[in-house]
Amino acid sequence: MGDDPPVTNAPEGFTYRIRKNGDVEMLHHGRPAGVLRGAKAARFLADVDNEDPQELMARLTGNYRHGNERAAKNHPRNRHP
Repeated sequence: MGDDPPVTNAPEGFTYRIRKNGDVEMLHHGRPAGVLRGAKAARFLADVDNEDPQELMARLTGNYRHGNERAAKNHPRNRHP
């Protein structure tokens, strides 16, 4: 039990590659997760050095807020008559 890694909900498995035309392709566990073009690609490349790349890519692909589904299920707007 002392050798177990800490449990975390931090995003993982994201990578990115820059295409010849300047687009940024984001991958999640080797599968395409999104493409950034133009100004968004340039901003991503500037931000990726200053922020956690995994969290940044998770936010941009929409794969970010996992773990709150149980709490959201009980929210009044999600209750159906």
